[in-house]
Amino acid sequence: MSEKITDVIKETKNRNADQQEQYFFCTDQLTVGYDGRPLIREINIQLKKGEILTLIGPNGAGKSTILKSITRQLATISGTVYLDKVTMAKMSNKEVSRKLAVVLTERMRPELMTCEDIVATGRYPYTGTLGILSAEDKAKVKKSMETVHAWDLKDRDFTAISDGQRQRILLARAICQEPEIIVLDEPTSFLDIRHKLELLTILKQMVLDHQLTVIMSLHELDLAQKISDKVICVHGEYIEKYGAPEEIFTSDYIRKLYGITRGSYNAAFGCVEME
Repeated sequence: MSEKITDVIKETKNRNADQQEQYFFCTDQLTVGYDGRPLIREINIQLKKGEILTLIGPNGAGKSTILKSITRQLATISGTVYLDKVTMAKMSNKEVSRKLAVVLTERMRPELMTCEDIVATGRYPYTGTLGILSAEDKAKVKKSMETVHAWDLKDRDFTAISDGQRQRILLARAICQEPEIIVLDEPTSFLDIRHKLELLTILKQMVLDHQLTVIMSLHELDLAQKISDKVICVHGEYIEKYGAPEEIFTSDYIRKLYGITRGSYNAAFGCVEME
C-alpha cells in the first residue's frame, strides 16, 4: 500500500512539474488569507504568455486578496506561485520587478513628486544603487506616459490630479517597468467610459505586440467578457469556476454568482437589466 501511495505522489509531482514547464505563470494549490486564516483555498492558475486572466465576483469575495498574494504584497498561507518556471518565493525583489509589474487600488500619497517622477520609479529595477536615470530611461518614461495619453501631466503634482488621472499614471509606471506580466486590481475604477476603453485597449495591444501576460480584477462584466482569455470566479472558500468567457458568462450563472434577485443578466449583451 505504501508503495502505491509513493507512486501516486511521484506521479502528482511529475504532473505538476510538466504544468510548470508549460505555463509562464501558475499557482499550485495556493491558499490565501489574513493572519494565518484561510480565505480562499487551493487556487490553481495556469497562464501562458500573451493571455489575459480576469477575476470577477462580488465585493469582499477575495479578488484583491488573491492579487496581493500572488504579487507578494501579502504572505501566502500555503501552496506555490511560479513565475517563468521559477518559484517566486526564491526570487529576489529585483528579479521579480524585472518580470512583474503591479497596479493596485491603494491610493499612493507621495510628497513633492510630479507625475513624471512617479512613472520614473518604474525604471528603478534597471538603474544602479543611486537610481540615476540614463537618457534611455528618460525616453522610456516619456514613451510610457504618451502611451496612456498622460504626457501633459508630467509636471503636475501627483497628489493634485484626479483619481482617473492617477490610475493612468500608475499604468504608465507599470508599462515603463517593461514587465512580462502585469497584475492590476480594478484598473478601471474611477475612470470614465472613454478612459476605461482606452486603458483596456492599451493592455490588449501590449498583449498582442509584446506577448504580455495580464491578470486583473474587473467589475465591468461586459468588458471582462470581451477582453479575457480566461476568467476566474471568486465566491466562497474555493474558486467557484475557472474557464473561457463563453463558459462563464451565462445568464443563469452570473445571476447565481452575484446573487441577483431583482433584475437579470443578459449574456448576449453582457449587461444587467432591471425588472
